[in-house]
Amino acid sequence: MRDRLRLAVPNKGRLVEPTLALLRDAGLAFEEHDRSLVARVQNLDVDILFVRATDVIEFVADGVADLGITGQDLLAEARSTLEVRRALGYGRCRLAVAVPADSPHRAVGDLRGLRVATAHPNAARSYFAAESIDVEVIALSGAVEVAPRLGLAEGIVDLVSTGSTLAMNGLRPIADVLASEAVLVANPASADARGPGIAGIDTMLGSVIAARGRKYVMMNAPADHLAALEALLPGLESPSVIPLAHSGMIAIHSVVGADDVWALLPRLKAAGASGILVLPIEKIVA
Repeated sequence: MRDRLRLAVPNKGRLVEPTLALLRDAGLAFEEHDRSLVARVQNLDVDILFVRATDVIEFVADGVADLGITGQDLLAEARSTLEVRRALGYGRCRLAVAVPADSPHRAVGDLRGLRVATAHPNAARSYFAAESIDVEVIALSGAVEVAPRLGLAEGIVDLVSTGSTLAMNGLRPIADVLASEAVLVANPASADARGPGIAGIDTMLGSVIAARGRKYVMMNAPADHLAALEALLPGLESPSVIPLAHSGMIAIHSVVGADDVWALLPRLKAAGASGILVLPIEKIVA
């Protein structure tokens, strides 16, 4: 058996930068080069394989890599049965059915008997079959958005993030096929043979993802205001309370949702808190 665990990640596309940032934030020390296929992690027995996003699934399924980071849309297209260990919280998009803005078609059922162009033919066929809608799926490797304009199809199935690309090409979505984001997948045999190593990587990545959605809040307050302040702080558990040198004063430490912080601060101040500090969190291991 190989001495080092292998993690396959995309070498091009929208998942590359956030994936590298996640790995580094998790504590993996490595150097990647444009022409390098393998990066050796210096502080763990892990090698990172840089491959095409569509090949990540094949590498993991064949056991060439033990773990991989790819998109849920690619898993669906490959009809993969790989275990998804963790959703990673970035690369969010959706696979959507769209038609020209001036098209009379308003619902996906209106495409029955018509042509639909896509770079995701397997996912598209599965979706339309599940909806009992008979369409002709035309597989394209690129430039899917221009298919209706060129007369190749009456609709498309394509990835949508903000919808701006569809709008720029005179298209509007009429249905969602599936939601997608980056995920961590594992080879089943590796999960048995390298359980501790895989669990360690999974925990490291999960701790960063959990921390990104939270902030650490510290404040001082009169001790008799604790109940009111504690009611405002839905932390991981009850807040930490520390007596201060000044009689009747306490310090309160808590973890709160990052999206809740700015609405929470004036309420804390009104409830008697002072000297409030909001700090980023590097990792959280529950």
